[in-house]
Amino acid sequence: MRAEIWLEEEGLTLLEGWARDGLTREKIAGNMGIGLSTFYKWQKKYPQIAQALRRGREVVDYQVEQALLDRALGGDLKAQMYWLNNRRGDRWQEHPRERTDESGDEGVTVIVDV
Repeated sequence: MRAEIWLEEEGLTLLEGWARDGLTREKIAGNMGIGLSTFYKWQKKYPQIAQALRRGREVVDYQVEQALLDRALGGDLKAQMYWLNNRRGDRWQEHPRERTDESGDEGVTVIVDV
């Protein structure tokens, strides 16, 4: 299989659509008729391919992020916890983290529990 067909508008549109549909890298490579190692090589060699895949994934990522936000704002406690743990992990942690004091005092451990 030659990479050139995937660099044309139709090929790039297919790649973007497959990524938007949530296909795995393995499945996309299979749809292209190439192995996974070739798939990775082509992404590095042909930035257009990597960009098309990124554009497709971004669309879905934004949709999922918006759906999660909608649920969190609607009162879904699990969604709220997930959002805060991932977006505001500096202030909201599901489990306390151990952190060594960086003041230079050896043996001092600070337990962060929010």
